Amino acid sequence: MTAGKSTDWVAGEITLIVGLGNPGPSYAGNRHNVGFMVVEELARRAGGRFTSHRAGADVGETRLAGHRVVLARPRSFMNVSGPAVAGTASFFKIPPTDVVVVHDDLDLDHGVLRLKRGGGEGGHKGLRSISACLGSRDYLRVRFGIGRPPGRMDPADFVLRDFSAEQRRELNLLVGRCADAVEQLLTQGLAATQNQLH
Repeated sequence: MTAGKSTDWVAGEITLIVGLGNPGPSYAGNRHNVGFMVVEELARRAGGRFTSHRAGADVGETRLAGHRVVLARPRSFMNVSGPAVAGTASFFKIPPTDVVVVHDDLDLDHGVLRLKRGGGEGGHKGLRSISACLGSRDYLRVRFGIGRPPGRMDPADFVLRDFSAEQRRELNLLVGRCADAVEQLLTQGLAATQNQLH
C-alpha cells in the first residue's frame, strides 16, 4: 500500500478477493451473482478449490498471478455479506486495504468494468454490510456493470433475475475479462489497471 492518500494500491503479502452473490442454485445465474462467477473463474485459473470456512464463507487459498490470495464466497445472503468478509479477513490477518470485492453495479452499463478504492456504496446493501463490519470503506471494489432495469421494474427484482439470453451469450467472455482485471490489479496495481480499463 502506498503512503498518504494516493488512490494507487499494490498487492501486499496476501490479498483477500471476495465475490458477492447469494448462495444456492436458484440464484446461480442471477445478475446479483456475477461476483461469485468471477471468483469461481479465478479459482479455476489457479487450480484452487473452495472449502467451507468457520468465518461463514467458502474459501480457497491459492496463488494467482504470482501472488498469494484468499478467494472467498460468503455463504450468507448478499445483503448481510459483511460478517463473513470481516471474519475471513480477520482470520487471515488481512487489513481492509488489501480486501478486493467483486460485485454487480446497476450504475454501469452491462459489461462495463470499473475499479476503485474507497468511497460510498451507491445503495448496494452488500457493500454497506461489508463497510460496516470491516469498520472501513477503504477496500478495493471491482465493479461489473449490469445496467439499469427496463421500464419501471424494481431494481431489487432486476438484480435477482438471470441475465437475458442475449447477455448470456457473451457472459463467459465478460466474466473472463473481469477476472483478467483482477489479475492485472495484483500484478500492476490499481492506478495502472484503471488507466487501461477506464
